[in-house]
Amino acid sequence: MTDQKNFKTRLKIAKDKLKNNSIITNNNENSSFIGGAFKLGTELVSAVLVGTIIGFILDTWFDTKPWLIILFFFLGSAAGILNVIKVAKKMQKKD
Repeated sequence: MTDQKNFKTRLKIAKDKLKNNSIITNNNENSSFIGGAFKLGTELVSAVLVGTIIGFILDTWFDTKPWLIILFFFLGSAAGILNVIKVAKKMQKKD
């Protein structure tokens, strides 16, 4: 009878440990996903912003407003999308 109680106690302890480990692992996966999504968003926004700023500076120097702003906005957008695609492929290979 004591062997059965001892077994049940050990089984309960093992189940509790397993449940606690799965909660920790799931929480890490969620934070990793959020970090990856934040990184992708930052990559896109920063590329568009840098492209637009470069276009604005060149427009000011050459007095060609708004043509270079528009051109570099689209170049920054294309560069940002390509960066997001590259990073997403790397993230997918890790998984």
